[in-house]
Amino acid sequence: MYRNPMHDRFNPGTDITALATTDVTGKTFAAYSGAMKSGNISITTAQAGTATAGVIKYDAQTGNLVGLARGSGRVVTVKTSSELSAGDAVEVAADGTATLADTGIIVGWAADNADAGTDALISLAH
Repeated sequence: MYRNPMHDRFNPGTDITALATTDVTGKTFAAYSGAMKSGNISITTAQAGTATAGVIKYDAQTGNLVGLARGSGRVVTVKTSSELSAGDAVEVAADGTATLADTGIIVGWAADNADAGTDALISLAH
């Protein structure tokens, strides 16, 4: 039996609902795309080398609500456009996928090896 357990009261930075301002693809990185609408942040696909708002949880069309996974240290699946090895620093590629960090902002680290064009396990930086 656990004694004196802590309880989450507020857990910022985890799953949130966002509004897609363009068609978006699941398992890719999202970027903020403008002001909030109806209480939801507005997102689009992240551009190469940029910071992210999180990972898009599933495909969504323009104007629809979509789940966004967030949170430092969280491990999620992200489509990769390059081969990754466990421990590699990751940045965003042109299509919102994960790629080996070179000159962009580090958005996470590969938690396992992954081939290009597959789902990679990425430990999120933010």
